[in-house]
Amino acid sequence: MHLLYLDDSGSVGNAADKHVILAGLSVFERQPHWLSLQLDRLAADIWPSEPEALEFRGVDMLSGRKHWRGVPRSEREQAYRTVLSTLTSRDQIRLFGAAIHKGSVSPLDPMEQAFEQVCSRFDKYLGRRHRQSDTQRGLIILDKSAYETSLQGLANNFRKRGYQWGRLNNLSEVPLFVDSKASRMIQYADLIAHAIRRYYDGGDATYFDLIARQFDTEGDVLHGLVHRRPKDMACPCFACKAR
Repeated sequence: MHLLYLDDSGSVGNAADKHVILAGLSVFERQPHWLSLQLDRLAADIWPSEPEALEFRGVDMLSGRKHWRGVPRSEREQAYRTVLSTLTSRDQIRLFGAAIHKGSVSPLDPMEQAFEQVCSRFDKYLGRRHRQSDTQRGLIILDKSAYETSLQGLANNFRKRGYQWGRLNNLSEVPLFVDSKASRMIQYADLIAHAIRRYYDGGDATYFDLIARQFDTEGDVLHGLVHRRPKDMACPCFACKAR
């Protein structure tokens, strides 16, 4: 089974956020244990007295909030880079993400639009693996949020009735929601989503560039990242240039 861990970045209700991001990583079922160990070891280096309490969240790390207060900025930034580099050092990890410009989908809910995009792309990735004689089911795991009920309902509808591009054929269950404090994998997803939002809303590619080549591709075709924008808005971003 392949597990897709997702987290969101950007607020639907905050006018200052132009985009809503939903993004994360797909891994084979045996990989989370080893990837989580990497963050546990990094946490022990940074805060040896209570490493399990140190949560890797992009906003907190770069702003020095919560348990990151008192950690020098250079160390916080290096920790962020180290986490992302852990992902890019493993060939079997695939990233998926959707950056939805809120104005481009109004009056529809941008988070639901992002979820549909990511679900369909993950399902197609599993379909490609099936055609390559590697049949695996997929499970989506998200951080607990106010969207838990609506996204579970959406996924159930996708499986039963299909979505705008077809039907979901490879997902084994409706999404699961877990507490990010208890899941290092959701913390990886948070840093991915945060890096994407800094890229699209802040024009800062520092962290995005570290992971850009890890998004799911087939040959030269980029499948793992999509940017929904107004039709009259030209965009030179990584995803739009690859279309």
